[in-house]
Amino acid sequence: MAMNWILKAQDFENLKMSHMSTSDRVAASREAKFIVLGINEIYKRTKDSKLMDIMKRVTEKKRRIDKRLKGRLDI
Repeated sequence: MAMNWILKAQDFENLKMSHMSTSDRVAASREAKFIVLGINEIYKRTKDSKLMDIMKRVTEKKRRIDKRLKGRLDI
């Protein structure tokens, strides 16, 4: 089961961010949240540091996508 989440995370990490539509970004952001929550359930039981590293990488990419979705704030 953990392997399935790891494969999903790898696919997400390899996802190209260029030329994504807004709906693609929303879908990618939701997918990232789903992946992190799934891996987190396994991490709670195993405390495997590799899983934490995967979650960090997916979360970082999700933050970049979310930043692009929200746009820049004008000061």
